[in-house]
Amino acid sequence: MTNKTQHLHILGICGTFMGGIAALAKALGFRVTGCDAHVYPPMSTQLEQLGIELMQGYQTAHFNDEPDLVIVGNAMSRGNVMVEYMLDRNIPYISGPQWLLENVLKDRWVLAVSGTHGKTTTSSMLTWILEYAKLSPGFLIGGVPQNFECSARLGNAPFFVIEADEYDTAFFDKRSKFVHYRPRTLVINNLEFDHGDIFNDLSDIQRQFHHLIRMVPSNGLILSPKNEEAITETLAMGCWTPTEQSSCKKGWQAQKLAVDGSEFSVTFNGEMQGIVKWSLIGDFNIDNALMAIAAARHAGVPSHIATEALAEYINTKRRLELRGCVNNINVYDDFAHHPTAIAKTLAGVRSQIAGNSSQGRVIAVLEPRSNTMKSGVHKDTLPASLRQADHVYIFQGEDVKWSVSELINKCQSPCVVEDDINQLVAKITDYVQAGDSIVVMSNGSFDSIHEKLLKSIYLKYQH
Repeated sequence: MTNKTQHLHILGICGTFMGGIAALAKALGFRVTGCDAHVYPPMSTQLEQLGIELMQGYQTAHFNDEPDLVIVGNAMSRGNVMVEYMLDRNIPYISGPQWLLENVLKDRWVLAVSGTHGKTTTSSMLTWILEYAKLSPGFLIGGVPQNFECSARLGNAPFFVIEADEYDTAFFDKRSKFVHYRPRTLVINNLEFDHGDIFNDLSDIQRQFHHLIRMVPSNGLILSPKNEEAITETLAMGCWTPTEQSSCKKGWQAQKLAVDGSEFSVTFNGEMQGIVKWSLIGDFNIDNALMAIAAARHAGVPSHIATEALAEYINTKRRLELRGCVNNINVYDDFAHHPTAIAKTLAGVRSQIAGNSSQGRVIAVLEPRSNTMKSGVHKDTLPASLRQADHVYIFQGEDVKWSVSELINKCQSPCVVEDDINQLVAKITDYVQAGDSIVVMSNGSFDSIHEKLLKSIYLKYQH
């Protein structure tokens, strides 16, 4: 595609990934329009500020001004009226990842961050390190990186950082999104079973990861933690690229200098690289940082510059984000929606409390909202992931296909299940006391429960 005045229409434009595609296309000079079932801030505001015309809902009238090309989001399926109209009239179409490859990535040094957990955070850290080193990278991140004003930009060649998702590409392309990215630097943070709506088992996911590994050139680099069995097995299927590992002497290591992970040293092959002192907590964030430092080094950024950069890193929104504090009760928002991520998040908060005598209990508030969670795939491993909490509150949503009440007897901590948000807020408010940390975990908005909790707790202590 060479005519930059061409009209692109994006189906499902308000998702973070597709919104990022829209922003990149606009920056390249295309005329961009789009529609979505739910057009609302902040994405709608960001896109409108870029001069992108947004349309509410899916209806064929949106194609009255027929586009030259339709970019189809992976939330679209056969039966959608606009998809059917597009197919019937032979309007050219493409997936978001394929468009990204052909128009942005094919001439760039792509640094791709993959894995079951930590993709958004590690991508944001890596992007910030490159920015701090004055390399002005391009990026597309599936979240809101707070060191930047946007989640996607073209940047300056050669470097482009992308969050590499294993979810499928489109209704007409069932490969993982990341096989379109052709990275030279590949991070594999971890590898577990997830996305039970499209994968049958872990081996299905490993197969997709190996497709990705096959594409990394011999002058590239693959980074992963040592002793992750699923990653080791996947690399053993065939690897033609140099590798570096973390959590081992012949590789990248971190040594905690503060119990909550807010300060740590970094070594590579036993040699000191620097010390990170930052606002983040938790072992999982240290793991993410090691991968970001290692990936940046492959792009030419000295490790001591990377550790300096992380001292100024602001965590991505919804990654253990403090939403407010009332009467010394902290309310955190976290995107965790897989048992491993839930366990790591709660462990991070627990370690912070261990180093602060003024803090009290950890209260876990969970919405099982992901497709995998709603199907019940993780219901047997979920109770153990909540053991670091002193008290657990779980919301039984209408779409959850199993009885969350089954967890009450399996949880080591006291557990309350509620199917009404307002009742859930009331029960939590009654229970909490000064010094507690409430950790709200969901990959959705959770009906703005964070604001409701803060308001309810405030009113409690006004009386």
